[in-house]
Amino acid sequence: MATVSYIKVIVPLRLEWEPLYSYEYDGISSFPLAEGTRVTVPVASRTYVAVVSCADAGEEALKVGLDRIRPILGIAQGLEPVTMQEIALWRRVASYYLCTVGEVYKAAYPVSKVTQEETRARVTALRKSRLEKEKARLESELEKLRMRLSAKETALSRARKDSVKVSLDEARGRLLAKIGSHEEELSRVLSALSRPDEGGEELNRLSPVLSELSEAQMKALNEVRELMSSGKPVLLHGVTGSGKTEIYLRLAAECLRSGRSVLYLVPEIALSRQLEERVRAAIGPSLLVFHSAESQLSRYETAEAMRGGSYLVLGTRSAIFLPHRNLGLIVIDEEHDTSYKQDSPAPRYNARETAVMLGMVHSSRIILGSATPSLESLYNCKVGRFGYVSLKQRYFGALPSDVEVIDTIAERRKRGMVGLFSRKLISLIGDCLARKRQVLLLRERRSFAPAVQCCECGEIVRCRRCNVPLSLHHRADGTAKLVCHYCGRVYEYAGTCSSCGGTLIPLGSGTQKVEEEASALFPGARIARLDGDTAKDRKYATEVIRGFSKGDIDILIGTQIVAKGFDFSGLELVAVIGADSILGQEDYRADEKSLQLLEQLRGRCGRRSQKGLFVIQTSQPSHPVYRTLEGEMNHEEMADGLLGERKLFGYPPYSRVVGIIVKDSNARRADLMAAELVSALRCSGMTSAIKLVGPYSPSVDKVSGQNIRCARILLPKDRDLTANKEVILQTVNNFEKERKYLGHISLDVDPV
Repeated sequence: MATVSYIKVIVPLRLEWEPLYSYEYDGISSFPLAEGTRVTVPVASRTYVAVVSCADAGEEALKVGLDRIRPILGIAQGLEPVTMQEIALWRRVASYYLCTVGEVYKAAYPVSKVTQEETRARVTALRKSRLEKEKARLESELEKLRMRLSAKETALSRARKDSVKVSLDEARGRLLAKIGSHEEELSRVLSALSRPDEGGEELNRLSPVLSELSEAQMKALNEVRELMSSGKPVLLHGVTGSGKTEIYLRLAAECLRSGRSVLYLVPEIALSRQLEERVRAAIGPSLLVFHSAESQLSRYETAEAMRGGSYLVLGTRSAIFLPHRNLGLIVIDEEHDTSYKQDSPAPRYNARETAVMLGMVHSSRIILGSATPSLESLYNCKVGRFGYVSLKQRYFGALPSDVEVIDTIAERRKRGMVGLFSRKLISLIGDCLARKRQVLLLRERRSFAPAVQCCECGEIVRCRRCNVPLSLHHRADGTAKLVCHYCGRVYEYAGTCSSCGGTLIPLGSGTQKVEEEASALFPGARIARLDGDTAKDRKYATEVIRGFSKGDIDILIGTQIVAKGFDFSGLELVAVIGADSILGQEDYRADEKSLQLLEQLRGRCGRRSQKGLFVIQTSQPSHPVYRTLEGEMNHEEMADGLLGERKLFGYPPYSRVVGIIVKDSNARRADLMAAELVSALRCSGMTSAIKLVGPYSPSVDKVSGQNIRCARILLPKDRDLTANKEVILQTVNNFEKERKYLGHISLDVDPV
């Protein structure tokens, strides 16, 4: 007799509740669905693959009314169930980042991934069906062959004539050979049937080739182990070139040997590509790679391979949501990096904080590492939430690179500038190249020029759908184009103003212009560029990184991509072209971010026994960030000073920030709704110690035809924090429903 079970499911939609469905089973050949099972359910007029979050929701079903509950369409055949650890992580992320569990599920299992799973399941089922038919055919033919063999052997035993015996014996031999061939084929079919189609196979065992650790590294490693045993995340504050990666790999090897798995997070795909070879040499075939530049099939196969033995996944922030099993260690390299933050869509999570949540779910050890730790992590160390280990000695004993700040205003006055390069920097680069050493040049902006302006009417050419100047890009064939770096639209460049017909001239400079001028100044040098444009080509980016590592490239020009964790043994000189653009950010974190970027860059050079030189071209040579780099102020003093400022003004890490973003194609409606929403939040019943700023228009107030208005709420870190966040979420949800304004408002917790 059929029995009905009532279940709650997580649907990949922005739903504030988990819908109820009924599931019918016969009680003998079937059973109530387990939590984590994936089922297909109808929502409105569409079908979705949902996850069972509660397998026994009968009491809730009675409250809702059984007549209002729809049946599921079926169990999603061939799809692996979601683990309880995954669901637990989704709930934590949704609660912290003020989104729904469905939105987190959608990020973890996007449509493309589910489609790939379904396709593979169908292929597996078809393959199994064909193998079963082949098995039946072979068994039938073998039975017939064995009957014929038995008849031949009976005839052979009764034969009298030698000629008949020979003929029968030859026929018997042919039958035996055919039977042997069929048995071998059947054995292969049976083996294929018993083996999973993809994944699930034990990954090859670890065969590490680990470098010897220095005395300082061993001391730091032992301190990390001791602190980890207390269950705390550990911050490893190691200067650039101190060998933090080797400590990570030692910990990873120990974890893999114990039979548990490792997640190794890096902020950028380009960094993952260089690190991949290094990790593979140390860890062996247990390494899996996961990031957005991998093909969909490759990412699916990585997730499938994780069902096997212990593994090490090297990936960017999206690797957080892989179906981790038996996770023993999480490494968060370059933990300060803002690339760990997801801007859009929801969940707008930071992989650093989310990795700590993941570690709690799996009871994993956690290590965060950086040469320039974030103030949030340093604060967590001060209050005892994190353990702290310092590693101040470079692995090869090299001294920190010298820092030289060049005042570009003073240089221009005495005609010491040649385009973007000071004569002093030109001389330093020339000397470096003469000694067969390498040079790295950073320009924060890609393109040839970040804007173009009419020399007649003064108009700056802007994107038609975004309120931003268009950037000038030169093509390889000598033509040019204008590109919007926000919506990606491309406009052909005629060189004349569409308003008055005047000549357009480039404003400012980007990496393309730096490359052009460097090629003219150093015609014999081998020059390459690595930025957001060139890094899109995985093959090119990999070749550039490998070529620079091997010394096949003399000068590498790039954006912030080149500052993040690379290890180039032949690099002696690093220079920043136009450093003022790094400092000139409208952000209370501007000084912190600038110091982190510049210190990371400084650490790229002189990483072996050779001492390096770090050159900064700027019009603000007396800025505190530069004074810190030059040694006039140490990093601890700078960090303490910045933390003091944050505390005085109530900024993180002494508070929690919730950003509110309103987007609308109609500018007047965006202004009105943003103002009314802020008014509703002021009257929402949050505690009085709240700072609410806005609404205001950000510096880029229109992107892809959507007008943007913002507000920002600072919540004190007290016992009311969670309740205040819930009030904000509920107020926004109610506002959207009452004003019929769904899809226009988003919340961003801990914006960067």
